[in-house]
Amino acid sequence: MTKKNPKPKIPIHLLPWLDALAITAWGILMLRYWLTNKLSLLIHPNYFWLVIVSGISLIIIGFFKMLELWQRRRRDVVPNTQHISLFPPGWGSTLLLITAILGFIITPQVFASDKALQRGVTADLLGTTRVKPQAFRVTVRPEERSLVDWVRTLNVYPEPDSYTGQKVKVQGFVIHPPDLGKEYLFIARFVLTCCAADAYPIGLPVKLPNNQERYSPDTWLEVEGQMITENLSGKRQLTIAATSLKKIPQPQNPYSY
Repeated sequence: MTKKNPKPKIPIHLLPWLDALAITAWGILMLRYWLTNKLSLLIHPNYFWLVIVSGISLIIIGFFKMLELWQRRRRDVVPNTQHISLFPPGWGSTLLLITAILGFIITPQVFASDKALQRGVTADLLGTTRVKPQAFRVTVRPEERSLVDWVRTLNVYPEPDSYTGQKVKVQGFVIHPPDLGKEYLFIARFVLTCCAADAYPIGLPVKLPNNQERYSPDTWLEVEGQMITENLSGKRQLTIAATSLKKIPQPQNPYSY
């Protein structure tokens, strides 16, 4: 007695609709990240246009796919559902749809001190070998340099004594590397070159004033002071001698470029 073939878990006539729904959901998700200002947490602004165009294109493709399926359904035409896939029919589209739904539910998170420590933060300057120097702006006054500007400046001329006494005013989040004393903290930011997958931290050590309160990791600060040279972990390092530390809210776009 021959056994009947088991029925597929997803009815055959629903598979094309599942494809169209997955395509449309991903298009909507891309535009949602853009409209809610979450896209800057995922990719460099230079590539926003690509995501926007892709999102609109996917929505258009999904819409016309659904329209075609609806017209076929009214004519009682059974669509061709043959797929060349390593997975059973419908699995690929189901996984894409589930991933898109998770994207709507889960909010992208900003990288913080724990991620910086995982990537090997020490008392040495963060990211000095990776920050590209072409954005170096020699005409910027010291107190107008951002944290990234300072690191790029050091890439061009790394002698810390050359900056002694220069004023500094930078913003970033707090890191407490294990090899720094209690009288220091690190002020840092993450730099995006393409997307969040290649984000890396850069920053500078900060020498705290006497009796200064200890700030918890990931606290965003605006630090004012002047540059000095300190011996940290057996190496001369450009350090901010802070005269003012002010808590600030996390910027809407916390990354640098």
